Amino acid sequence: MNEEQDSQQIIHNKISAVDSMVNLTIKISNSSKNSPTLISPPSSAFYSALQSPYISPRPTEDDSNPPSTATTTTATPTTFTQPSTPSPNSDDTKLTVPRISLTKGSFSPASCAKLRSCDVYIGYNGQNPNLIRFCKWVKSELEVQGIACFVADRSNYLDSQSHEIADRVICSVTFGVVVVTKYSLLDYLTNEEIRFFGQKKNLIPVFFDTSLNEVTDLLAGVSDGKDCKEVIEWLIRSHEFKLEANEGNWRCCVVKAAGILRGKLGRKSVVDKEIENLDEIPFCKNRFFIGREKEIAEIETYFFGSVDIQENESRGEGLAKRSNFKKATKSVVLCISGGPGMGKTEVALEFAHRYSRRYKMVIWVGGEGRYLTQNLLNSSLNLGIDVSADAEKERGRIRSFGEQETEAFKRIKQELFRDMPYLLIIDNLETEKEWWEGKDLHDLIPRNTGSTHVIITTRLPKVLSFETMQLQPLPLSDAMKLTIGRRKKEYPAQEVEILKKFDEKFGRSSFGLWVVGSLLCELTISPSALFQAINQILVDETTSRFDEPFWENNRFLLKVLIFCINLLNETKNHLALRMLLSGVWFAPSPISSNLLAAAASHMSPPTTRFKKWAKNTNITLFCCSGFTNSQSRKTEQDSALLLVKLGLARRSNTQQPGCCIMFHPITQLFAKRKGGLLAAQATVQSTRKIGSTILNSNHLWASVFLVFGFKSAPPTVQLKPLQMVQFIKKTVLPLAITAFTTFSRCNSALELLKICTDVLEEVEKSFVTQIEDWCHGSLCCKKKKKSNLNQRMDEYVWQDVTLLKATLLETRAKLLLRGGYFDHGEEVCRTCISIRTVMLGHNHAQTLAAQETLSKLVRLRCKI
Repeated sequence: MNEEQDSQQIIHNKISAVDSMVNLTIKISNSSKNSPTLISPPSSAFYSALQSPYISPRPTEDDSNPPSTATTTTATPTTFTQPSTPSPNSDDTKLTVPRISLTKGSFSPASCAKLRSCDVYIGYNGQNPNLIRFCKWVKSELEVQGIACFVADRSNYLDSQSHEIADRVICSVTFGVVVVTKYSLLDYLTNEEIRFFGQKKNLIPVFFDTSLNEVTDLLAGVSDGKDCKEVIEWLIRSHEFKLEANEGNWRCCVVKAAGILRGKLGRKSVVDKEIENLDEIPFCKNRFFIGREKEIAEIETYFFGSVDIQENESRGEGLAKRSNFKKATKSVVLCISGGPGMGKTEVALEFAHRYSRRYKMVIWVGGEGRYLTQNLLNSSLNLGIDVSADAEKERGRIRSFGEQETEAFKRIKQELFRDMPYLLIIDNLETEKEWWEGKDLHDLIPRNTGSTHVIITTRLPKVLSFETMQLQPLPLSDAMKLTIGRRKKEYPAQEVEILKKFDEKFGRSSFGLWVVGSLLCELTISPSALFQAINQILVDETTSRFDEPFWENNRFLLKVLIFCINLLNETKNHLALRMLLSGVWFAPSPISSNLLAAAASHMSPPTTRFKKWAKNTNITLFCCSGFTNSQSRKTEQDSALLLVKLGLARRSNTQQPGCCIMFHPITQLFAKRKGGLLAAQATVQSTRKIGSTILNSNHLWASVFLVFGFKSAPPTVQLKPLQMVQFIKKTVLPLAITAFTTFSRCNSALELLKICTDVLEEVEKSFVTQIEDWCHGSLCCKKKKKSNLNQRMDEYVWQDVTLLKATLLETRAKLLLRGGYFDHGEEVCRTCISIRTVMLGHNHAQTLAAQETLSKLVRLRCKI
């Protein structure tokens, strides 16, 4: 009790010393002629720095001169405050030079007008990096709404000119936001701001990691200072909005503060989308997340730092406790590295859900090599950034494709990596180099990421010079909980030993343990029976298909996945199995159940494909007959969710018809070997039923990779001429135009159109070869070929191929025109005109349209 009284007495002495040495002479005259009114609305005229009786000009006279009485006139001011001499108990970082009078400062009218253009002043006090981060966030959010702001911690100003600038801003702004921490009221500058804005009726206090009651209890009864009590009174009066920012509601507090100021200033919101309504994290929170608390705490410390509270009595300061904020490094990029199935994505997902309110938005980007570029550009949709290609001229010339692509990424980086805090998660990064053009990862993620934090999950042991966290296997206790499953059923001691065998077989792989736990949850089967059924599956016959090093080292996991395939094969409609085999050929992105069902409809029921493995699992499948019979009449959505229940996929929050799921990378690797080319062909045929090209661009690119292959990759799916024509019309052309116009992927779109043109030329050559063989063959051959001539060569198909080739050439010419490649565009366009003239005639509408494109090319080539 005596110690508590001593502590209160220390704080009392501290505040008394501050009050006695810093006399702000805030005196309000009763005469309306000598002082401005205090009840004017926020929209009234600004207070000038030379007329405010609340923050007075600083004198240049000797510090020993006593402060004069406050008298305000409309002419030259004579009011002064005592020089801001630092308190004996203040830190060395406080102001150590006297502040001069505002009337003697050398400011131009332009600079004064610029200072008075600020709408809001944001003041804070402290060295907490999270406090500084929060204040910068508030400033950025207000600037997005078109509100000019000025942020300052005046206790760090060491020159009089900086203080004068801050004083002018404070006196001219319409509203003042003061961020109050637990001990910031012990700083006289913060008290000065609160009293000034409070008396002007435009104070908006924001309590950071504290509350009004906590601050009041700390200071009430400790100080008899009039100024301190006045500050508390103004805080109580201005706390109508109850803006309190704690660790779980930073985002809500910033959005609420911006909304209040926007309403008071009469500004309309310029934000098209409300951030709170966006499903920014693509996957739901895992309610059965187990373990990894140490890793998540390390990530939090790495990003937000740690706070050590230490007793500081040696210097006899008034502050009983002092905060030391530590941060390991200035870099804010962290890589989570580990083997397949270790739970890297789960750790990143759990961190995102726990700390999402500390960020303006969570941006989730797939890091797979072929799709990384498109995924980064897709983030512009959530950020509200326009990255479309434009034909604007810059300094008398048209920007090249490379410049337009660079500008698109520059816009995204300018939004992501600034004072607005985002959490960028790049999941499953495959390589340090960008796949399309071989750009370095630093071209996409700058070294200075501003207030944005970046998490990269990868199998690579090291990514450039970024800090890396090596994810270790789960401890035995957590592994056992994961194996038991969602129902948390109690098992006897013998069954618990079987669960430990599962853990030994998997090497504590989180994915394998999760699948086993899901099977035990969904099936009426004991762990021993499940282990026996899985262990007796023979995989020698399939060694040729699963000869990768990963499967060589994870044979038991391969058996578990085979067991799941056999289980799905026992259902009567086989829809879930066909969804699995065809769906893994899509891009590693969320897939709607409607699209999976469309792909499954192009596959025949695989009833006999897996019988060679089913012979060893008949007893177990008989025990699971209740489960298989319950899946006989399920809808598309139920079949997709069945794959989620078995642990083979994860459900997504993506807003599309039906439900959306995403397959685990290990599931994709396994099912691609099982489904083969028939499943890949079904995937390609289903892409014509894709609705939005923008929302499903990754899946369209996946079908393009299967049909054409890119770079050194050979084509996987072979299409017939008629199928190729339909695929290019329905899939490739919309994809190329969208990639070019919406996402500025100029070179990629042109390369895709060039590949399609080459493929159609090969189809034309095959038709010509067939005609030549038919014309030069013998009569006997002619009679044999005449019966099936329509099957081997269709005249209408050949016409469609030729006209489609002309369409591709015209599209390429138009795109080349927007990049300034007039010579190449003219050559391509003339070829298009020649084809259409022969096929359609000179006066056909399509021929005339191509001629108009050619005239534009020639005209611009002459001008530029």
